Amino acid sequence: MAPTVTLMEVEAPRVARKVQAGQFVMIRVDESGERIPLTVADKDPDKGTITLVFQAVGYTTRRMADLEVGQALADVLGPLGKATEVKKYGRVVCVAGGVGIAFIYPEIRAFAEAGNEVISILGARSKDLLFYVEEITALSKEVHIATDDGSLGRHGFVTDVLRGLLEGGEKYDYCLAIGPIPMMKATTALTKEFDLPTLVSLDPIMVDGTGMCGGCRVTVAGEVKFACVDGPDFDGHLVDFDELAQRKRAFVEEEQCLLQQVADQIKEGAEQG
Repeated sequence: MAPTVTLMEVEAPRVARKVQAGQFVMIRVDESGERIPLTVADKDPDKGTITLVFQAVGYTTRRMADLEVGQALADVLGPLGKATEVKKYGRVVCVAGGVGIAFIYPEIRAFAEAGNEVISILGARSKDLLFYVEEITALSKEVHIATDDGSLGRHGFVTDVLRGLLEGGEKYDYCLAIGPIPMMKATTALTKEFDLPTLVSLDPIMVDGTGMCGGCRVTVAGEVKFACVDGPDFDGHLVDFDELAQRKRAFVEEEQCLLQQVADQIKEGAEQG
């Protein structure tokens, strides 16, 4: 879909029949692999498939991106998490950045189908990293684009666009924000200024996705919650984003070491070949 961003259609009939907007699945590439959570970006119950969109940044997502049509994943567990509470609020502004665009797409569709007027704000580092723009445009009253390098839309961040709209007198009844932690933190800080209720979808480190390991704990309104069973949606004004960001970095060094080992093995194999 974009550099490092892959769309994968997975045959999973039972998941396709049950999954709702906001829910996710736990994926394992093979029997010895780690488990990672991925939000279901789309579904086709008639075909029995779900759509996953992910960015190949870590060891597992890079391995997934290398899979070819017809190959299988060891595990696709779901649907997990609570579905997003969708109802008619009125005017709903949906803010997404990076691969969060894939995660917010089913939410936008659900809010539009519930009779809301949807205003979408999409952001990426550059225009080459944007996707689902046509699909989201078809569901939205307005679509605003922001890119870090100014290659498309406004030169800046999605929060710059949102602030401009709010300060310009635009009124919204609800906000949904999905994307990198800094983006969600900045968005919720802004919407708090304007007393705009804001929902965020969190993706902390998860191991089992069923609430047993405690790896996905987040602090919301001073209380510990498990994102996999209590979320992944939470009131953005109550989330401790600093703690969330710190916990997300817990295994960065280990991930880098693993990627280096793989790179060394590939180099060694090439030299021997």
